[in-house]
Amino acid sequence: MNVFKAAYCRTFQFVFKIAIPLLPYRQPKILQSVKDCPTVLQSKNIGRVMVVTDKTVMKLGLCDELTEALDNAEIAYSVYDETLPNPTIDAVEQARAQYLSDKCQALIAVGGGSVMDLAKAVGARIAKPQKTLKQMAGILKVRKKLPPLFAVPTTAGTGSETTIAAVITDGQTHRKFAINDFPLIPHYAVLDYKLTLGLPKDVTAFTGMDALTHAVEAFIGRSTTKFTRKNALDAIKLIRDNLKTCYDDPTNATARENMLFAAHYAGIAFTESYVGYVHAVAHSLSGRYGLPHGLTCAVLLPIALDFYGKAANKKLAKISKSVGIADSADGKAVAARKFIDWVYAMNDYLGIPRGFAEIMPEDIDKMSRYADKEGNPLYPVPKLYGRKQLKQIYYHASLKGEI
Repeated sequence: MNVFKAAYCRTFQFVFKIAIPLLPYRQPKILQSVKDCPTVLQSKNIGRVMVVTDKTVMKLGLCDELTEALDNAEIAYSVYDETLPNPTIDAVEQARAQYLSDKCQALIAVGGGSVMDLAKAVGARIAKPQKTLKQMAGILKVRKKLPPLFAVPTTAGTGSETTIAAVITDGQTHRKFAINDFPLIPHYAVLDYKLTLGLPKDVTAFTGMDALTHAVEAFIGRSTTKFTRKNALDAIKLIRDNLKTCYDDPTNATARENMLFAAHYAGIAFTESYVGYVHAVAHSLSGRYGLPHGLTCAVLLPIALDFYGKAANKKLAKISKSVGIADSADGKAVAARKFIDWVYAMNDYLGIPRGFAEIMPEDIDKMSRYADKEGNPLYPVPKLYGRKQLKQIYYHASLKGEI
């Protein structure tokens, strides 16, 4: 990255960090069970809602307790269950049309990050019907109150129930873009661990490492606060102590509940402190090849940490010592190396590959442009990279090892 662009990026990030205490960040109100949703809806005189979910969640019966509670409260509901991984503009418009046709008054998103992204985007389009999703891409372009939004995570990873972001894919270009604004933070987060019991091993692995990525990127960035650092460390400790248990024993209630809160704390941390190049590269990969977001983050996290080198050592060492991976007597470089090696070892244990055969060399130039545009100047990374350096991350993740 040239010196002028680097100066612009760091100036932008510095101003944004100074502004953090003045921005209208908020946390969703936590509900312990989906059975609590009807009471809240009744208090707001809402008599019809849209339940946004996907076919898998419906097939597993994870919406049954919610719909039964809505029936008992005589609250009508319309179900949109066509959400796919990496939701597209067309899907958002389809769901929005159903919401309006069925005269819904609120949204309840039951599922993983893709479901919550779609529900947030539907809310944004309802709030600003004259603006397209592409016109709202970027920062602070919604600026209008969304319909009441309940986020019910069925995985422990995305933290989307806390965040200001909705990530949508352009079905024509396969490019992902993010809409970032405070009204997108859900009003209610239903942290009901029972909905995560028995998740498949691969989903547990991908989403758990996604949560780890959120926490690590939030902690090592340059826009942290005491509050976000604490939430990030709490999340990392919980993940270290519980993710393997969830993977080995999918019905372990204690570990599942701990992972759900780990994802929530990580979401709180990166909502204010942002993420880094892992996400910028991951979004382009999952958009281009349809790879699960959590999987791309898991593979890219240790690679990106290696690329940051000395610029991240101090904060990685702090993490490593705080969660018991490194010894208190270890130097910064040694402690940081132990943490990166631990991430690689976690991926190996969880059956996550070291790279992707899907990456085609001819796609890297375009994907690196997308990553550069997403990450710069917004993400307060330990070390700035331009397109040339970002390309090397793709090559490394493609198992070519060209650094």
